[in-house]
Amino acid sequence: MRMPGTRRMAIAAALLAVLPFLQVRAADTAEPTVRQIQTFYAALVDTMKRGKELGIQGRYKQLTSVVEATFDLPAMARLSVGPAWNMLSEMDHMAITEAFTRMTIANYAKNFATFAGEQFITDPNVKTRNEDKIVETKLIGSDKATTPFNYRMHMVGDSWKIVDVYLNGYVSQLALRRSDFSTTIASSGAAGLVKKLNDLVDKQMAGG
Repeated sequence: MRMPGTRRMAIAAALLAVLPFLQVRAADTAEPTVRQIQTFYAALVDTMKRGKELGIQGRYKQLTSVVEATFDLPAMARLSVGPAWNMLSEMDHMAITEAFTRMTIANYAKNFATFAGEQFITDPNVKTRNEDKIVETKLIGSDKATTPFNYRMHMVGDSWKIVDVYLNGYVSQLALRRSDFSTTIASSGAAGLVKKLNDLVDKQMAGG
């Protein structure tokens, strides 16, 4: 059976937002970046399989700790804003990071409510880019179509965390967000961006 167009689009959009993974097929590896992603995938798949039972609020709660452990959300928020970040106050930084975190978790909770047999293959051969590492994966849909997604990870304390997602292997999620975020800040300030993100989350969470 082919995946309906609307479902495929929802999966692609959510992957841009926060790179969700539905089922992992990867060889066991000692590489810490791959282990970190595999841990996240396992938690995500478990949540999806219990999606109807948990409901969107339950899925959000279930995914919060693993998302925060897997993604460097403060850095992603800062890089998504771009140069304007340096002109904002510390209170603005905190508010944007909190709203960005809510958006990331809500995207998973909303868009990955059920499990339909999709698979992700994670390449255990990690590439090095300066001090960062690149983990390559492929999404195999229920129609057997394959889409690559690469992840840039860096060290935060003693853990590797995701700091950017490359859709189709090369389109930077941060670059796409920066265009939107910088435009919003230019027109409405930090408060406008926070409101925009929180309004989006509130709408997602109310949708069930």
